[in-house]
This record gives sequence, C-alpha cells and structure tokens, in this order.
Amino acid sequence: MTDRDKSNFDDSSAARVLGLPANRDELYPSEHPRVRLAHSVRAVMQNIATSTADDATVSSIAELVERAARELAAGPHGRAYHGTAEGSLGGVPSGFQSHSPVTGPLNPLAGPVRLTASEREVIAEVTYGDAYEGPPGHVHGGVIAALFDEVLGLAQALSGNPGMTGRLEISYRSPTPLHTPLRVVGRFDRVEGRKIYTSGEVMAGDRLCAEAVGLFITIDFAKLGQAGGRAFSAD
Repeated sequence: MTDRDKSNFDDSSAARVLGLPANRDELYPSEHPRVRLAHSVRAVMQNIATSTADDATVSSIAELVERAARELAAGPHGRAYHGTAEGSLGGVPSGFQSHSPVTGPLNPLAGPVRLTASEREVIAEVTYGDAYEGPPGHVHGGVIAALFDEVLGLAQALSGNPGMTGRLEISYRSPTPLHTPLRVVGRFDRVEGRKIYTSGEVMAGDRLCAEAVGLFITIDFAKLGQAGGRAFSAD
C-alpha cells in the first residue's frame, strides 16, 4: 500500500474492502428471525455445558430440540455461494458475515463477535461462555487459534489483494478467561510480493492472553472458485 493509498484509505474504505457495515446490527438486527434462532441455539449450547438437570428433564428438552431439527430438516434448503465464510477471502457480507463458524451472526457455532475495522486493523470484541471451555474456566486454545485465523485473515484483506492462510504462529501468554470481554486485534503489517504479513493479540482488559503472527499468500481466486464445482465471486 503506497502513501497515497493510505491517505485515501479511511475507516469507511476498510468497511467496503471487508464488507463490514459500520454496525453489524444494521445488517443483522437482533429481532431478525435467523438471528433469534442462532442466539437461541447459542443459549442451548451454553446451558448444555452447565446444566445439572435430571435425566427426565434433559430427555424432555431433547425431544423439543429433536422436533426443531426435524422441522428445519424438512426444508427448503440452499446456500448462495456468491460469498465465502472465510475472512481471509475478503469478508463478503453474505458469506463471511452470515455463516462464518468463528464470527458469523447466523452461525450458532460462532461466539457473539462484534467486528470493527480501520485503515490497518480489524478489532473483534467477544465474550465466550462455557460451551467454549478448554482448561477449567478458560477458553479452549483451539478457539483462540480459529479467532486469530479469522481476524488476521480480515486484516490482511485490507491489503486490497487478499489471500489465504500460509502460516499462523500463536504464542499463548496466559489463560484466556471465560465470561470476560475479550479484545482481539489483527493488523495488516506489510506486503512482499505475494506474501501478506499480519500480527495481532488477544487481550482480557490489560492482560495479554495470546499473540500471533500470520502469513497469507495471494492466490488466483478464479481457480479457487472452481474448486469442488462451486464457483463464487470474491468481490
């Protein structure tokens, strides 16, 4: 990115590159039926992780969930593959925003992540519950790795010519607590040929929980789009 590019690259430009609205609630308001469904499933996951209800109660709840699964299975089904669920591919709203298993508001696997972007950074704010537990009382290290991959992937997309993860190195500095607001920063550092370099950290207040550096490789999206017989646009 040249100095001239930087002078013209403000927060709104970052939002356009990443497909991020200024506030994701504008795109996915809490009353939207699919958002409500995702939140409800997240609540079920949280309570499954901590419930000490007796078997009869759990069996009754299982029947309710099984009924819901049957109703959804009846269809219709389909996905619009004009986007992608990976932030490293640019963060298309219909793909990344909706369905990412790490930050997608419509994917109950994802934590309730709030995303913002500036000229060279992407910031994720999230509080993880017991469904994401690894060490007692703390977030699973694999969840942290996935979050870094997503946030650094979005950050490298700020280069304007995004690629895919080539290498991700994580240093876990201290256990990452559950039920605590976390701030995850991903930075676009520099470009060298096809290589895009990023860095970032996870903070719980003033406490450094983990650091990461990522290397992304610019690819031919036209070829990738044909993989598996499904074409998509990275626009």
